[in-house]
Amino acid sequence: MQTVTFLVVNAALVVIFFYLTRNKEFLSFLYNGKWILTWLAVGIITLMDELTSIYYAPFEAFRFIGLKAIFYIALTSILIRFLSTRMVEIGEILEKNNIRGGGVYSFSYLVLGPTFSFVAISSILVDYILTATISTVSAVENGTSFLGMGPEIKFFLKFGVIAIITGLNIIGIKENARFTFMIFAFAAFVLMNLLVGGAANMDSNSVSILGLSWNNFVGDFSHGSLLAGYHNLIIGIGSCILAYSGIESVLQTASLVKDWKQIRKAYLFLAVTVGIVTPLIAMFALSSGINLSAHETDLIPTFASKVNGHFFGIIVGILASLTLIMAVNTAMVASAELIEKIAEKYNYHWLIKANKKQSLYRIHIVNALFYSTILIITSGSQAVLAEMYAVGLVASFVINTGSLLKYRFSKGTKEITYHTSRTGTLFLFLILLSTLIYIMTARPYGTTLWFIISSVVLFLGIRISRYRAPDIPTRRATNNVMQIIFRIAEIENNDVNIFFRRPLEEDTASKVRNSIFVSFYSPRVDTPQSTLENHFWIAIERRHNLFDMITAVLKTIEYEIPPDEKDIHLHFGWPLSSWMDRISIGLMIHNIIKLPRVFPGFHFHMDYEKKNKSAV
Repeated sequence: MQTVTFLVVNAALVVIFFYLTRNKEFLSFLYNGKWILTWLAVGIITLMDELTSIYYAPFEAFRFIGLKAIFYIALTSILIRFLSTRMVEIGEILEKNNIRGGGVYSFSYLVLGPTFSFVAISSILVDYILTATISTVSAVENGTSFLGMGPEIKFFLKFGVIAIITGLNIIGIKENARFTFMIFAFAAFVLMNLLVGGAANMDSNSVSILGLSWNNFVGDFSHGSLLAGYHNLIIGIGSCILAYSGIESVLQTASLVKDWKQIRKAYLFLAVTVGIVTPLIAMFALSSGINLSAHETDLIPTFASKVNGHFFGIIVGILASLTLIMAVNTAMVASAELIEKIAEKYNYHWLIKANKKQSLYRIHIVNALFYSTILIITSGSQAVLAEMYAVGLVASFVINTGSLLKYRFSKGTKEITYHTSRTGTLFLFLILLSTLIYIMTARPYGTTLWFIISSVVLFLGIRISRYRAPDIPTRRATNNVMQIIFRIAEIENNDVNIFFRRPLEEDTASKVRNSIFVSFYSPRVDTPQSTLENHFWIAIERRHNLFDMITAVLKTIEYEIPPDEKDIHLHFGWPLSSWMDRISIGLMIHNIIKLPRVFPGFHFHMDYEKKNKSAV
């Protein structure tokens, strides 16, 4: 029966890969003069990162929480798939704002501004650097587990891995995708046979271990208070989160695909592959009865030897090395995209000069130096690297979900077609924030590195943004309040109508002679586009909100224009959006209705015009 199962599984894989490779452009195609990737190629590149976690994450989870890690790894998989839907939503939001790629950096810049975006940069860079280094260490340890090499030789082999991946990225993304697909095909056959072997070798001892794991898992929630149960949940998720590192890479490399819909397909692909395979392999390995403490760095090859023989164990060890090496590739591809976006925004064009293969070779060389430096600092210790990695990973998740919450509550859902539950996003944010707090307190090495790098990057970022911020040219296009004052003085009519309008609202030519239109814009998002000479655009200053800007304009008008000289009528749109959908607008209207007490000399109107499709 076991032999028949092996034959059926392998035959099915042959059919699947034959079907996939029939189209010559199934991985990449030429679009507008540039080679871009399909959802499958991006999914595979990211999968090589997530998949490699099976070689170190199960033991790391066991090291912190014991055998109940079996069920916590499965629970964390569900949480990560829940998170991936938010990544898709962010992908569409970025595209609607004409931003391609950059992931957590681009989104935090859009929502939170340049200063806080540098915290996101530090978190994600820590993530990618440690993805590369921990995968390099694990690749060498797994690949040489049956060869008996000394620690000195292994240490130098790790630098060789980084050099190979740097060369692979320099030759171009098209060739990169092809090579990664070949590794993926090999991995699919090996891991499916490992799963079949693991299932076939389940015995009463394995079932007993699973039962013990389940009792420990359930006991975290059935004994003690609700707060204690939540505390145990956070510890469990924080101990298993490394099993799903790499999920953010799809969003990070969005500029390599045609549109956000490809991002959605890539995340669905990851959900039905690594989202299922990782919990199953972790379950079989941790319940196999192997002396786990003796196999910190080679748990999976040892498990493979037990279920399918020594030769298969060697094959799994080779696969471990190959897939872990490709995780280094994923980190290098994604971090190159991140650094490219930063260099574009702050005009460091010399850094993003591409070669004939459209490769950002200078960035890849810089990345290789970063990875090598971390290897030297940590002496290639997997345990130290894992602790450092978890902080940056979860910090980037927290920044992404927090930024999404802020954006959705301020902008609503009208501009996007794919949107998720705000309540679910809030719940996810609280879970991830709690997990980050736990990891930062439980793993001081990672916290220290993240804090140091964040501080350095934030310091440099603030200095750079002061002179090179991309919103500086847009900010210079702003009108000022005195121009509005002069325009009011030019109007002969005693009645003057001032309409406060959102940037996306269409201009109308009604009441042109005695009307003024004022729009406030964020230089990070909007660009002034006046079609009427009496339409004034005023940039929202840093550290000020929209209501502060409105109040400042009104105070200036009140001071410069005597009440007996002009009759000022202030018009605000009628709010039609629900408060639940746009809480910030609800708060804005709440503040606006108090303005007559502050400015009793003005007339206030809250209007709804039939032809006006947008409302303030």
